[in-house]
Amino acid sequence: MQYSADGQSDGTATVQFPRPGFLASVFRDLGAEDEQDPEGAATGRPSGGKAGDGPSGDVPTGSDPGPDGPEAPAAGPGPADRGAGHPGPGGADPDEAVAVHARAAALTHHRTLAVQSEHDRLADLLRRAALPVSAMDFESQLRHYQPRPYPADGPGAADEPEPRWEDFAPAEPPAADPESGPSRRLLDSGYQRELAQARLTHQRALREWRTRRAEAGSPAVDESRRAHEAAEEARARAVREYNESLEECRRAYRLAEPAAVESLLERALAAAETATQDLPAPCRAVFRPLTRTAVLDLDLPPLELVPSLTGYRLAPDGDILPVPRPPADRATDYLRLVARLALRALQAADAVDTDEILAGVVLNGWLRDPATAEPLCLVSVDADRDALARTRLLPPGTPYEERDDEGVYADAEQDEALVRLRQLGAAVTPDPYDRVGVQPAAQAGATVPAASDLSANEFAQLVRDLLTRGGITQWSVRLRGPAGLVATGEGAPGTALPGRWVVWASRDTGPVGAEQIETLAEAVGEESAERGLRLTTGRFTEEVLDLTAEESHRHIHLIDGDGVRELAHTHLGLPLATGG
Repeated sequence: MQYSADGQSDGTATVQFPRPGFLASVFRDLGAEDEQDPEGAATGRPSGGKAGDGPSGDVPTGSDPGPDGPEAPAAGPGPADRGAGHPGPGGADPDEAVAVHARAAALTHHRTLAVQSEHDRLADLLRRAALPVSAMDFESQLRHYQPRPYPADGPGAADEPEPRWEDFAPAEPPAADPESGPSRRLLDSGYQRELAQARLTHQRALREWRTRRAEAGSPAVDESRRAHEAAEEARARAVREYNESLEECRRAYRLAEPAAVESLLERALAAAETATQDLPAPCRAVFRPLTRTAVLDLDLPPLELVPSLTGYRLAPDGDILPVPRPPADRATDYLRLVARLALRALQAADAVDTDEILAGVVLNGWLRDPATAEPLCLVSVDADRDALARTRLLPPGTPYEERDDEGVYADAEQDEALVRLRQLGAAVTPDPYDRVGVQPAAQAGATVPAASDLSANEFAQLVRDLLTRGGITQWSVRLRGPAGLVATGEGAPGTALPGRWVVWASRDTGPVGAEQIETLAEAVGEESAERGLRLTTGRFTEEVLDLTAEESHRHIHLIDGDGVRELAHTHLGLPLATGG
């Protein structure tokens, strides 16, 4: 509406639009025909109209002027009328459809971020699980006593001398005449002020010294000092008793007492978990004095720890769909984590055994699912001391490296931890999510193991110890497997087993037949040996006993299961349970 200079309306209306093309967009929302003149829609005139067709030239033709002048034309719907209440040509609100799509896209993005955080956590666990562990041997566990002085005592308080004036007196001013002796300038005001301040400082120090001397013999101070000395004696005694008990444990450990060895191993295994406290992976240790082998039972993390999705995507129809990962990739990631946990436990056991009590380590990784009654063994390692010494248990340098072409994850055949684990002869499940287990190398349940409870390395170590105590030296293993071994050795003259020997030892569940004795006799001839020894944890048939009684086979000696147990008790002083 136009106004005159006196503030009265002149009856002329002017319509202003926020931007060009506003009415055109409104008309499209209302379903107007596309044949409208865009130019007319932009200027607020219907298609075909001309400027000045109305009485005032500013209104369309056919509009009736009001009593005070021409009526203003309708400016179209306002902002409140252009909201979500205007359906499009198909009956659906386009703005609402866009809003629904935006909300679905935002939800898809947030869910993908949540999956990515799970991947980042797994990558961090892989990095921390590969960090080297510190050795928890006896030397690192020793405590040291450092006495604390009594708070009221300063340095040398008992022998503190009386403050002397010579230590506080200011320096005398130089003589006025260099030829004459030193003289005091008594009228020098600066020197007099320094002298007065020095006297005050000396008197204060003298009073404090006398006060300390007087209080030194007071009953309250004496009682406080006696309490401090008693507390220090208690601290020193506690440190001394702890170190003595630790030394006693060390002596028991050197004697290969099971309780001492297991205590040291479990402390070292618990200390190795500090880098991944948010990933519980407890490990228990059982020590077998018969074979000087530690059997470790490692609880593996749940399978749900590895993400099963790569993210989420938005379908064309608006549904949010998960994007699953390939099962082989997920299984590989879980095995990479398992390999790092197993290597860390092996490193902790190897690093703590500074006195070389252990002849080998057996590690079994168990998946314990509450839904199943029996745990499932997913990895088993049977490593002797020489194998542990030759193998670097963790990757050198940076423990975790991310490759540009592989991202966070790597192929199982190229993963450093899995490669090193397989170099130790480990049995690893091919698919943990399909619940494919492996045979444990040894069981840790039996207090007195039978031959069948021992691992392949344990059985080989037992046979070697028995025959070495009998006199066979220069032991050389030619073949070794889960069921037994074939080795050669030299017996010194004058011992119970003189000459060169070929030893065939096995854990048999059935009787040994004559064909095996013939095979051993052929091996003795091929090795240019003098005697052969067939050792079994089972028994021999009557045919074998008759064959070795003949002159042609008298150089073949037999030891059955009862003989093995008798040798273990005689030479090692330890029992071996019956059983195949």
